[in-house]
Amino acid sequence: MYVDLHCHGGAGFYFSDPNPRNIQSAIDFHKNHGTSKLLASLVSEKIADLEIQIRRLVPFYNSGAIAGIHLEGPYLARARCGAHNPNLLKSPTISEVQELIDVGEGAIRMITIAPELDDALDVISYLAKNNMIAAIGHSDGSYDDALKAVDAGAALVTHFSNGMSKLKDGARTFATALLHKSSIPLEIIMDGHHVNREDVAVVNEVAGDRMVFVTDAMAAAGEPDGDYRIGDLDVVVSEGVARLKSNGALAGSTLTMNQAVDTARAFGFSDNLINHATQVLPSKLLKI
Repeated sequence: MYVDLHCHGGAGFYFSDPNPRNIQSAIDFHKNHGTSKLLASLVSEKIADLEIQIRRLVPFYNSGAIAGIHLEGPYLARARCGAHNPNLLKSPTISEVQELIDVGEGAIRMITIAPELDDALDVISYLAKNNMIAAIGHSDGSYDDALKAVDAGAALVTHFSNGMSKLKDGARTFATALLHKSSIPLEIIMDGHHVNREDVAVVNEVAGDRMVFVTDAMAAAGEPDGDYRIGDLDVVVSEGVARLKSNGALAGSTLTMNQAVDTARAFGFSDNLINHATQVLPSKLLKI
């Protein structure tokens, strides 16, 4: 059974749902499709709304139903917002992050931050010193911004090659710095759409032992094609691929961990590599 560090929901529901039974349905769906432990990921919201969502998830952490909470935002770059509402994005401060952590009562295990934002490096360092995973992503930063974030304590890259530069974009970019000049793990959404087969092969060649397979699943995982929402953004799912209605950008996935593993096998990855990317390395990051 697999560990998923980045999952927003499934079975028609998000982990931000106000009904605990719907949250449990999303958890159960993934646990019935290969996931043994998961972080419940929340998208960008106003801080007050995010605190409400965090409080609703604390009992699930305390019971062991989830391994913790991942805040994917609101500390992201507008230019690389993906399926996050750009109007909700902001720079982080240690005081505000500490407030969110306090609300989480120990449940918040990971926060994604764009390292080029004001005070972001200080917050990354703060998270690292306080035994939390400082992930970097949804960044319009440079080659140097990426390396500064690693030096500050960044421990993971949120969905590598998504919400940042692509490998084709040049030799000295945010993505190439993290692939070639760092040693931190790289999340890969293993569905064949978020990172194409050729780029996955490059990542495997350079950093196969640093890949962490994640689903980044949204509510449509396990559900039919059709119309959905992420936060207050409209999404359409066609042939299992979720995209924003507004601009066609990828909007999470409909993956399960079982499906991610099947794709990895179809790409020719060994069972040893798959085990490392789905169990060994994510468990190490969570210290479980």
